[in-house]
Amino acid sequence: MLRKPETLFVLGYMLLPLLALLSAIVGLTMILGGNKIAGAVVLVVVTQVFAFGAVFALRRRKSALLAEPDGK
Repeated sequence: MLRKPETLFVLGYMLLPLLALLSAIVGLTMILGGNKIAGAVVLVVVTQVFAFGAVFALRRRKSALLAEPDGK
């Protein structure tokens, strides 16, 4: 399932960037609300995991599209 270009498109361009944006908003809200340590962890770690996951999905999509035969 994670080898299909369509699935990787949804993950790389839609789902993971949206989750990165939402986790960045949550992290900033936590920092502004007074919970600085947990907010910084969410902002730095969780947001970067989603962002790098999107980049990874896009690279896998590119390699899957290049490996496909031309007739498909």
